[in-house]
Amino acid sequence: MTSSDHIPIAQKIILEEAHSLEILANSLSDSFNKAVGILLAISGRIAVTGIGKSGHIAKKVAATLASTGSPAYFIHPAEAGHGDLGMLDPKRDALLAFSNSGESIELTTILEYCARQCLPVIGVTQNPQSLLGRYSEIVLLLPKVPEAGPLPCAPTTSAAMSLALGDALAMSLLSARGFTIEDFQKYHPKGQIGSRLQAVADIMHVGEALPLASPDEPMSQALMTMTGKRLGCLGVVERGRLVGIITDGDLRRHMGPNLLTNSVKAIMTTNPVSFPPQTMVAKALAVMRRKEITNAFVVAPTGEPVGVIHIHDCLSVGAN
Repeated sequence: MTSSDHIPIAQKIILEEAHSLEILANSLSDSFNKAVGILLAISGRIAVTGIGKSGHIAKKVAATLASTGSPAYFIHPAEAGHGDLGMLDPKRDALLAFSNSGESIELTTILEYCARQCLPVIGVTQNPQSLLGRYSEIVLLLPKVPEAGPLPCAPTTSAAMSLALGDALAMSLLSARGFTIEDFQKYHPKGQIGSRLQAVADIMHVGEALPLASPDEPMSQALMTMTGKRLGCLGVVERGRLVGIITDGDLRRHMGPNLLTNSVKAIMTTNPVSFPPQTMVAKALAVMRRKEITNAFVVAPTGEPVGVIHIHDCLSVGAN
């Protein structure tokens, strides 16, 4: 067999799972709104649980919730009766439990504890009459769609639907909380995502490193500043506001016997590209590439230049 022989079955699995997600989306009811309402109302964290494949899904959902503004953690149902029930705060937390059949016996201990403590339980299952369904305040029903693949016992469509429903809950909570891209960056300071979501204020050159001059300053003096700061540009400031910029390109365009005797304002480019300090590095990089510039100043709301970035600064943090 060649690798191409496997493509038809792969396509069949993917299309069947995609179809199951469409069925799931169309099956959502007011129970989903109530589940979101419960999770929004708690003052503590969302405990997420499941066993087997559902446990792997629960771990992923807990991580997604926690990283998008809804504090959450995974609790292993088999470990719950051996001390991990202490992780649950009955006055502040809620339980989100995944079990396709709803009959996983390992869930019994944690479900009984939640019932005794009046801790709200949201169950994700195909069977509302199951153990999980009976203990749940809200049941989010998974449609009874056959599992994709040659063996109907392997969790494929059911796993895809459970994961998608967990993502739907997380994103609904994110939207309801008004969670922003800046909030997201706080929880993702490392790696490529964190690099792309860094603000220009985090990477800009500041203070004594800023190459600045006034409009009436002679170019002979301004060039010394520009060369000494070694950033390849010079910011022009008037009454505390950035009014222009001189780059290596401007110098080449005005190269001639009068360059050093000219004033800065005769050489500068007015209305230069600039960014507020909170601008994401990835966004700044995209603008600089589109404008074909290598330097840009960062300005405060007052128009005062507070920093300067070079395109290499953006690339060095992985925001490409």
